[in-house]
Amino acid sequence: MERKTDAESREPERQPKLENQLCFPLYACARKIVNLYTPYLRKSGITYTQYLVLMVLWEQDGIPVGDLCRRLYLDCGTMTPLLKNLEKAGFLSRSRSREDERVVRVQLTERGKAMRSAIGDIPSCVGQSVPLNAAEAGELYRLLYKILNAEPGR
Repeated sequence: MERKTDAESREPERQPKLENQLCFPLYACARKIVNLYTPYLRKSGITYTQYLVLMVLWEQDGIPVGDLCRRLYLDCGTMTPLLKNLEKAGFLSRSRSREDERVVRVQLTERGKAMRSAIGDIPSCVGQSVPLNAAEAGELYRLLYKILNAEPGR
């Protein structure tokens, strides 16, 4: 019988374990939070990602699609169908910039603007279901944005 080397005998220790992966609790928590939003948003006929698009537009209406992608950390291939569906539902419109035809701007319609007051209390409703106090929530927020804003490869 062949004897295993030290490296071979330690091999199972080097195998990734779910409980050692930072990505897993981030992923699972994100899903849990989205699931908390879903029943509220379903009543309004929008998805969580569509809600995020509307939130950005409530802050800054008329922005270019590229800026919207950057704000939401989404690529254009993901953003285009979102915008198309929101436009079809009457929440926004898209138009080419007069200054540069390559730039598409996104504007809220009256229905999109009205949605803000219709679903504005959702974050506080969801927040009541998250077991963090204000200091813990603030620290989590800070750490998550530290990860999001880090340079790739750091």
